[in-house]
Amino acid sequence: MSERFQALWRISLPIRYLIVGAWNTAFGYGCYALFTALLTRVYDHGYIIASVLGNLISISVAFFGYKWIVFRTKGNYLQEWLRCMAVYSTTIVLSAAALPFIVAMLHGMFQMHKEAPYVAGAIVTAVTVVISFFGHKHISFRWHQRAQEKEHIA
Repeated sequence: MSERFQALWRISLPIRYLIVGAWNTAFGYGCYALFTALLTRVYDHGYIIASVLGNLISISVAFFGYKWIVFRTKGNYLQEWLRCMAVYSTTIVLSAAALPFIVAMLHGMFQMHKEAPYVAGAIVTAVTVVISFFGHKHISFRWHQRAQEKEHIA
């Protein structure tokens, strides 16, 4: 194992989450922006569909970063992926519901038009980062926390 990888391995959980989360956020927002650019040409509210599609792709990519680097779990892949999807399903629904309101607000208050879905997506992304951390820590990869507690007791 390289020294850089070993150094990353020793970093605390919140810092690992931020590092992996930065990659996931950039990748996820990139998916959203790409799908928004493609779909708003075809649908007036293509950014809503873009949000759902981008999330589905980026969630599966994010799962492995969280499993292997952040929470370092050895649990069942399918069970953890399903719990991860459950956490993210909440944010997908909240995002899809919030986007039209935020876009309308940006249109009305700041006269943003073409850029409004992109700015709204960035706002929603910031909120979902916080929600996701707590969801993953307490739901998706929760068994790992119990395993750490047992190690400290023994």
